[in-house]
Formats: sequence, C-alpha cells, structure tokens
Amino acid sequence: MGMQKAIIFDLDGVIVDTAKFHFLAWRKLANDLGFDFTKEQNEQLKGVSRVESLKKILNWGNMELSEEEFNRQMGLKNENYLSYVNKMDKSEILPGVPGVLDYLIEHDIPIAVGSASKNARTILKKIDLHDKFNVIVDGNDVTKAKPNPEVFLIAAEKLKTSPENCVVFEDSVAGIQAANIAEMTSIGIGEKNVLNEADHVFADFTEIDIDFIEKLLRKEGK
Repeated sequence: MGMQKAIIFDLDGVIVDTAKFHFLAWRKLANDLGFDFTKEQNEQLKGVSRVESLKKILNWGNMELSEEEFNRQMGLKNENYLSYVNKMDKSEILPGVPGVLDYLIEHDIPIAVGSASKNARTILKKIDLHDKFNVIVDGNDVTKAKPNPEVFLIAAEKLKTSPENCVVFEDSVAGIQAANIAEMTSIGIGEKNVLNEADHVFADFTEIDIDFIEKLLRKEGK
C-alpha cells in the first residue's frame, strides 16, 4: 500500500443542497427589481461567482444598475441566502452521506471539504459536521475558481498527502475538471451524461456501497 488515501468532498450538491436557497434568494432579488427568472436559467448560475451571477440576472431582466446599487443588491442577496442557511439543521444532509462519512472516520481515513462557498464553515456547523472533517478549505482560502484545482491542492497539502492519493466527490463539471487537472480520482454525484469526465458517477450517495469505498481506498494512484 502506498501513501494513505484521503477523501475530499465538495459541499453544495454533495453533502447538502444549498442551490435551492441561492435560487430563492436570487429570485427574490429579481422580483424586487420587477422581473422573474426560471429554474432553467438558475442552472446557468451553478458554480458561478456572485458578481457574475448578478450580471447574468440583470441581463435576463434587461436592467442596468449603478455600481453602488449593484453592490447593495449583492449584499441583500447574501443576507437573504444566509437567512435560509441559518435555519438549516442535520435534516439537510443529503441521503447516504452520513453512512459514508461514518465509515471513513471509523477507519481513520483523512477527510476534507473543498468548497468555493465562503459560507462553508457556517453551513457545516449548522448541520453538525464541522468537527468531523480533518480539513476545511473554502472560498476564503482560495483565489482561483474551479476548474482551477487550487481548492483541492490546498486540501491535499493540509491533509499531508499527495494529489494522486486523493479522491474527490463533486457535483459540477468545473469541480470534476479541477479534480482531473490535479490528477485526483474524480467521482461525480449527479447525472452521467453531464459528469461524463469523472472516473465514476453515481446519482447520489445511496448508490455507493462500502465495497466501492474499500476498493477506492486500496487502489494505487488514479
């Protein structure tokens, strides 16, 4: 057996689903400005920064805002989003996730969260998982967005293991690409036809059995 394997989890869409809260918060912003946007349009905001998301939404509503108003609206959106986050509890953890985490912890496998969200630590505390992870790398620790692998490379370094010994669970195309660029094993959570660049794809964690996890942990390199 080579170096110890380590597992890195994205947060949104993998451990919890906060995308619905972003949608509600952005939609409220659009409605307050006098227009609406759809769930289909919202799909285009996944993995996109707050600034770029607001630009897209204003474009859909054919609106322009002054820089001052633009920044004010971004602040309001985040406050609204956080009001949903503050109501979160353990029931928000996606099905199948606790079993996988418990297995990894029981077998002393180092685990990390690698998320673009600046609210990752808040969310993990709300759902009572913060202290289960050896390492948390979030939007406050990185300067480059996925598909740049920075977030995962920092996590590997903090876990004191090499990138090729890391396994990444991701739900976005950009996240899978980041894991692949870092030469980590990439596991997609979502639709096979969307996440086809991943080494393995599962609809959700309920499809992942312990045999599969054991094989992953035994496998040398990618």
